[in-house]
Amino acid sequence: MQTRMKKFLNVALTAALAATVGLFSSTSTMAADMSNGANNFYQSSQVTIQKVTFKNQYDMNIVGNLVIPKNLKKNAKAPAIVIGHPMGAVKEQSSMLYAQKLAEQGFVTLAIDQSFWGESDGHPRNVVAPDIYAEAFSASVDYLGTRDFIDRNRIGALGICGSGSFVISAAKIDPRMKAIATVSMYDMGSAARNALNHSQTLEQRKQLIADAAQQRYVEFTGGKTEYTSGTVHELTADTHPIQREFYDFYRTPRGEFTPKGSSPELTTHPTLTSNIKFMNFYPFNDIETISPRPMLFITGDQAHSKEFSEDAYKRAGEPKELYYVKGAGHVDLYDRVDLIPFDKLADFFTKNLK
Repeated sequence: MQTRMKKFLNVALTAALAATVGLFSSTSTMAADMSNGANNFYQSSQVTIQKVTFKNQYDMNIVGNLVIPKNLKKNAKAPAIVIGHPMGAVKEQSSMLYAQKLAEQGFVTLAIDQSFWGESDGHPRNVVAPDIYAEAFSASVDYLGTRDFIDRNRIGALGICGSGSFVISAAKIDPRMKAIATVSMYDMGSAARNALNHSQTLEQRKQLIADAAQQRYVEFTGGKTEYTSGTVHELTADTHPIQREFYDFYRTPRGEFTPKGSSPELTTHPTLTSNIKFMNFYPFNDIETISPRPMLFITGDQAHSKEFSEDAYKRAGEPKELYYVKGAGHVDLYDRVDLIPFDKLADFFTKNLK
């Protein structure tokens, strides 16, 4: 069963990567590509950072970094933005860059670790639980909206990559999020069911479901936990360009970060038996109910993931905007400060969190 399971996982992965992006070197090792201003570990001199912990509705601790502008006026009620990291990442990967850059524009920002990842609660680690992921955004609003220096009527939300779909799921049932933006969004439900460009067949999907179900027996009886998908740890001549794109961020000094209590081997890899839960995740259903709260979808015009932002934009109610970053791929918008449209994001939240 394990051999068959790995075979079908490889089929699904190949299908999921069947989109076109720029080609990279096919050598077995690869230096971090710091071009175009990659600066994931940016440290701003204009902000202060406080680690905070608060509960979600499941009595689980959510851990985040609260980023406060040093020039924040005393006794003022500031606007705030909660920021979610890419799926399988942690707050130190992409989110904290965005949190600091937006705090420099006058916003209080909160970069969180998703439940089951990073420093937030959740066991076993690396579990996929879309409803609990969405709850983390609402719990963050609970926290922000009860700070005496934050205006609870001026709270926005930003999701990067997979968190783009989680923040939409949250915003549909939480009108306290007054403005919603996504960057390089992945619809994790569609990606699991259909792969990129709907390249996964129904039979392949059914086989993945069957194999995950069989793995539950293995783990229930004390067997080894299996992990799936995520970013490869080695490059070969056959490594797909999209995997190279992720490798350059997650497996090199450009963006590599292993939180305390985890290991590099598990970074980005969800458990196999829980990852299948994305099959039941439909974040764009009823997305029009977010209207008239504004939505901004940002994607690279070269991004392999742009289909998800385009789909969400098509379904969303007004006001909405789909913004293409010229020359940018998916991972480019994680940390390349020369490409990320921080001014666009700041203008969006300034206008809509008045």
